[in-house]
Amino acid sequence: MDTAVKQSPEPPDTPAPAGAAPSPAAYRNLVMATIGFALTFWAWNLIAPMSGDYKDRLGLSSFQQSFLVAVPVLVGSLGRIPVGALTDKYGAKLMFPLVSALTIVPVLLLIPAKNSYGAMIAVGFLLGLGGTTFAIGVPLVNSWFPPAKRGFALGVFGMGMGGVALSGYFTPRIAGHGDNLPFLVVAGALLVYALLAAVLVSDRPDRKIPTDTLVHRLGEAGKLRVTWELSALYAIGFGGIVAFGVYLPTYLKTWYEMSPTEAGTKAAGFALVTVVFRPIGGWLSDRVHPALVTAGALLAAALMAVVQAFEPPLNPIGTIALLAMAAGLGTASGSVFALVSQVTPQPKVGSVTGIVGAMGGLGGFVPPLVMGAIYSAKDSYAIGFMLLSDLALAGCVYAYGRMRTLQRDG
Repeated sequence: MDTAVKQSPEPPDTPAPAGAAPSPAAYRNLVMATIGFALTFWAWNLIAPMSGDYKDRLGLSSFQQSFLVAVPVLVGSLGRIPVGALTDKYGAKLMFPLVSALTIVPVLLLIPAKNSYGAMIAVGFLLGLGGTTFAIGVPLVNSWFPPAKRGFALGVFGMGMGGVALSGYFTPRIAGHGDNLPFLVVAGALLVYALLAAVLVSDRPDRKIPTDTLVHRLGEAGKLRVTWELSALYAIGFGGIVAFGVYLPTYLKTWYEMSPTEAGTKAAGFALVTVVFRPIGGWLSDRVHPALVTAGALLAAALMAVVQAFEPPLNPIGTIALLAMAAGLGTASGSVFALVSQVTPQPKVGSVTGIVGAMGGLGGFVPPLVMGAIYSAKDSYAIGFMLLSDLALAGCVYAYGRMRTLQRDG
């Protein structure tokens, strides 16, 4: 009789040991997280490509139009902090399908709300939920991949912010076949994803659930000076991306007199460049100190903002300036997160990441309001672009002068 003990096969969702190749479950979760990130970001940005139509229908001023597109950005950014904490406690397997399904509600509410500015603001507040999935995907992807592969994995996940580009390109085109059709399409896609995520997303089996309170974890992270330094840099880099993602269609339609469809297409091109250059920023940071990459990227963005402040013709100078600015901001958003891992005490990386991510999105809330207010007062966007240049240049100097010499404390 054979007395050998028969070993049961390894569970399919067991993570690879440190240094080993990522498991199939890791790649499955990466794909699902990236798709979910892209779809919820599309929903998060549904108002911006249609803001010109809302302005005409509701008789909005430039500031009111800017405020309308900025509200989801504000809520989605701040919402990352509690959503990240809930993900720590309950896991992405629950949070991804739950948040995706809940986002369907404000997407559909955009249909009856379209004829009332107050109702649109209220729905925009709820729509901010779609912008919180960044805080779900980062810990999920980070947990499944060994340290040597995390930069690549998080870079791929970060490309899910291309949902902004999807929205800019497809939303006005779909609306050409019916005013309510974009909202029905996105709601349907979110429903399908939520059902698939409930089955295919899985938390790492040995996931550690924090025992201390959210307030304590955030308090400890908030005591670190580096938390706020990184937040400021990310607010410039990623905040610039978010700001242009939501406001560029309005800018192109107002200043260059484009149709909503054409403006959405151009804005989608800008967003696509930022998506491509975000992992490039992370890749460069593996070879050069991320503070140097951040400084160079922000310098490029600052110079291009100066060019655009002179209000050049769109073809070719304006197009080149805006796309080069997108490349700089995208590279900076990738390199700043590489910097997080180098200068943050390891036990506090998660909490610091939540705050930095929230401040990055929050950095996209103010610029559309400033641009709209300046245009209303001066009938020009030049001052707004010069302010962007000043901020980017300040970030460049700070990254080079302080962050390149900073060492992890603890």
